[in-house]
Amino acid sequence: MDTKTTTQNEMTYAETSDGIPVLNPAEKKVEKPESYSMMDPKMRRIYGDFYKEIYFSENKVLDGKTQELISIAASLVAKCQGCIEGHMKKALSLGATPEEISETISIAAAVNAAAIIDLTDITANNLSINHFPSKGPRFMVQNNE
Repeated sequence: MDTKTTTQNEMTYAETSDGIPVLNPAEKKVEKPESYSMMDPKMRRIYGDFYKEIYFSENKVLDGKTQELISIAASLVAKCQGCIEGHMKKALSLGATPEEISETISIAAAVNAAAIIDLTDITANNLSINHFPSKGPRFMVQNNE
């Protein structure tokens, strides 16, 4: 695989000769098919441009560590193993603390749990099911201020 490496905005990435981002090219395993092997080259280029614009644009607003923490949460909710590992490594290399990573994971877990509640509420409404009738909000939030 012909690659070039670029450093920009706190991070380094490699890309193939046709512009596709490559995570951790030195760690590539021979027995595994190449990433993006099922994607048409034109679409890989479009994705590569999109990826570079998000993570490496000079016009980005979020710093790299914040982007990677958000990416960890999104990867967890999307259940993308390769994404989680790549973004975790990048977040750590950009100085993310164990506490920041833990909070990120907790937020992802809360969002995913809320999605399950939302889906079951919609299903219950559509099927007129009300197993545990309740009046008021789903939960009470205590304000300690």
